[in-house]
Amino acid sequence: MATEPPSSTAPQQDNDEDDLHNKDVDSIERIFESKKVPPWRSQLTLRAFVVSFILGILFTFIVMKLNLTTGIIPSLNVSAGLLGFFFVKTWTKFLDKSGLLKQPFTRQENTVIQTCVVASSGIAFSGGFGSYLFGMSEVIAKQSNEANSAQNIKNPSLAWMIAFLFIVSFLGLFSVVPLRKIMIIDFKLIYPSGTATAHLINSFHTPQGAKLARKQVRTLGKFFSMSFLWGFFQWFFTGGDDCGFASFPTLGLKAYENKFYFDFSATYVGVGMICPYLINVSLLVGAILSWGIMWPLINEKKGDWYPADLKSSSLHGLQGYRVFIGIAMILGDGLYNFIKVLGYTLFGLYHQFSKDKTKGEPVSGNSSPDLPSLSYDDQRRTRIFLKDQIPNWIAIVGYLTIALVSVITLPHIFHQLKWYYIAVIYIFAPVFAFCNAYGCGLTDWSLASTYGKLAIFVIGAWAGGSNGGVLAGLAACGVMMNIVSTASDLTQDFKTGYMTLASPRSMFVSQVIGTAMGCIISPCVFWLFYNAFHDLGVPGSQYPAPYGLIFRNMAILGVEGFSTLPDKCLMLCYIFFGFAIFVNGIRDLVGKNRARFIPIPMAMAIPFYIGGYFAIDMCVGSLILFIWSKVNKAKAAAFGPAVASGLICGDGIWTLPSSILALVGVNPPICMKFLSRSTNVKVDSFLAS
Repeated sequence: MATEPPSSTAPQQDNDEDDLHNKDVDSIERIFESKKVPPWRSQLTLRAFVVSFILGILFTFIVMKLNLTTGIIPSLNVSAGLLGFFFVKTWTKFLDKSGLLKQPFTRQENTVIQTCVVASSGIAFSGGFGSYLFGMSEVIAKQSNEANSAQNIKNPSLAWMIAFLFIVSFLGLFSVVPLRKIMIIDFKLIYPSGTATAHLINSFHTPQGAKLARKQVRTLGKFFSMSFLWGFFQWFFTGGDDCGFASFPTLGLKAYENKFYFDFSATYVGVGMICPYLINVSLLVGAILSWGIMWPLINEKKGDWYPADLKSSSLHGLQGYRVFIGIAMILGDGLYNFIKVLGYTLFGLYHQFSKDKTKGEPVSGNSSPDLPSLSYDDQRRTRIFLKDQIPNWIAIVGYLTIALVSVITLPHIFHQLKWYYIAVIYIFAPVFAFCNAYGCGLTDWSLASTYGKLAIFVIGAWAGGSNGGVLAGLAACGVMMNIVSTASDLTQDFKTGYMTLASPRSMFVSQVIGTAMGCIISPCVFWLFYNAFHDLGVPGSQYPAPYGLIFRNMAILGVEGFSTLPDKCLMLCYIFFGFAIFVNGIRDLVGKNRARFIPIPMAMAIPFYIGGYFAIDMCVGSLILFIWSKVNKAKAAAFGPAVASGLICGDGIWTLPSSILALVGVNPPICMKFLSRSTNVKVDSFLAS
């Protein structure tokens, strides 16, 4: 993690020396001035892709676990960059001592690894294994109870999942390639995550940064081991339903019944350390509002607002209020931010074109900016960035070819998704890809899931309920999400490459290879989960996959309207839809300083369906980081992400051996369960009889 350089205590001799000192400190590229930038082909090394493949598997397990539990996925760029640096640095150090090192490890190669790993593990999210793709399955369909369910079901299969991802995952890459110069050079978009990653990689390759990185990796490894062993230890006590430390009623049995307890998850303690405080507090507020206040009150209306004899999992009962009110908040927040980011995009474009028109400068093409007017860093970065151009004809031919293949092949995978639905999506997709990439550059928000929801409603309504509209909407969501998600990811990578002097060609090739890896790794990892855990997607299970049901019910709403909602649910949905828009508006009106104390509606909505236990875990992570920062702020800033990454990685990778144990029929030997005193007396008397 990049930290502020310590202020110098030495007295300055004069103003000239002070200016020179500041200039040297501010210029990153002067530090690397003596190092030759390797050609773009030399940045793409075999060792880089071997390391990327290994880390891609690790991070895919982590993202898949998060997908199938709560759907909250933090940025893993820091972990990818740090572990990539450690593996290759160790590799090259060994070869150097053996006298076999032919090519030193550079920051450009480090950037290629980080890009490839994030592209690979990103497919675990955009592939919809916890949302639209799993929402097509029979497991989720049984919970929805919609009409025409038979023709709206497609159970997961390794063959069609891999084929589907290979067809749709590359289109977004080709859609933004012609815009790379406009985004990075002409518009000078910030891309906060890409910029932060670049600063991190640059710092690793300075002598001081390399020393700190080694300490960070040792810290990560220590907490990785602790987290893995803790997961292994917990497994012994989970020999049944609601058994183990994850079912410990830490706040009392009544609170446990309402999903309030600390479940000893190292993953979510680590996620809480990475996520901003406001996200964690928003999750807790949402959990208190829903499970602490609303659901107990609505439960008292049993027999009035909904039939009293319904199962707890029925969407016509209390479960319907949990799911649809959460959906209303998610849609309200998504609509507000979509309009907001679109407004930023249009205003930014208008301002940019007006400025360029006034100056008489072209906005695109092969023209170079006025380099003498730029800083030394920007001059050097711009020259390198413009040196290895990717011909636009490659992007255009690639896009049209993939689009044609998609139009022909996708209807064979989903017969409900007609070829003309796909053609319409691909006509508008470049515009949406540009908007998402541009908005991400301004705000660091990728609205991929929002564009996916738009496709659900439009295509689902177009297809109609009797023609498999639910499945068509979910499939269209997958097509759209993959396009706009990979488009913003690639432009983020171009920004990182621009600041580390990595060639755009190496960035593009790395993204393509990483995406191809992800199209194979992610379905295989999901298939392992799907076969190992037979209650996958069931509410209350270890992996409830909450967004699978949410996305499916969005598709049902788009096709069937509001007829599926319980009594009074529509009114409450309207209220919370408006509430999400109102709170977002207030947050923007009061300014950044005061907005820090106002919860985020999207985060508040997540516990509505699954409960507040993970929010408590994440708040514990926040509390640990907060106390650590008070004790030693510099150390917390330097090593906090490493500790968090170790906790997440160790617990995440434990799912691999636990899945294998489940597949081969090895069950935990002990069931540790917690009962009330009265229930325990009954159990004892039953066993004694």
